[in-house]
Amino acid sequence: MHRTAFAALFLAAAATAGLTGCLPGQDEADSRPKGPFAGLSGGEIADRAMKATTAASSLRMKGDVPDDESGGTIRIDMALNKEGDCAGTMSVGGQGKADLIKTADTIYMKYDEAFLRAQSKGESKADTDAAVAMLAGKWTKMAAKGQDAKDIAGFCDLDSVLGEAEDVNSDATRGKTTTVDGTPAVVLHEKDGKDRYTLYVATEGKPYLLRVDSTSAKDPGSLTFSDYDEPVPAKKPAGKVTDLDALGG
Repeated sequence: MHRTAFAALFLAAAATAGLTGCLPGQDEADSRPKGPFAGLSGGEIADRAMKATTAASSLRMKGDVPDDESGGTIRIDMALNKEGDCAGTMSVGGQGKADLIKTADTIYMKYDEAFLRAQSKGESKADTDAAVAMLAGKWTKMAAKGQDAKDIAGFCDLDSVLGEAEDVNSDATRGKTTTVDGTPAVVLHEKDGKDRYTLYVATEGKPYLLRVDSTSAKDPGSLTFSDYDEPVPAKKPAGKVTDLDALGG
């Protein structure tokens, strides 16, 4: 299920603002412009953005991050909070979709047929067909503290996901102003060797991180951040739920 890679890569992508890449001779290229964040350098804005972002009680992350296990891409759309609750969807390599909800001490997941078949490569046709017949389109649950669920549980904890992005000490340089999904933002640029990162920070209200684009050869992808401090819609699914722990799954 790529759970370990999913959690690790997602954390790495969310923490791209923690890079301390340097653009030689450009640290003061913005000449301390007026307007939003007047008098602040790109690095100072990035530092403020990560402090505001990591202080949020909840947020929603949406976008694509690389999966080094499969060499493909993981697409995610997930709301999560510091209580360890989360709700959203994920797909691997564009092959099907899985719904994920974690609330209290239980993880609920629902897979479509395409996702199950893609994740069953290497298994016999009979085993794959049986898994599809039993699980496709149906909600399952397992204890969040179980061995198979630890990575997912950690991913659903916002403190864990953003834990490496708190002390950034950024050398970002300041770019133009733009909008991200209708929200005014300032663009910041970071460089680490051949890798390039673009950060978008809200210029109205709290300086939340709105988007991160990475052209890194190792971790290319893009993530948007929204719904800060909004309730996470993590509720037990209605209807029948298959207990995977009881099945030995």
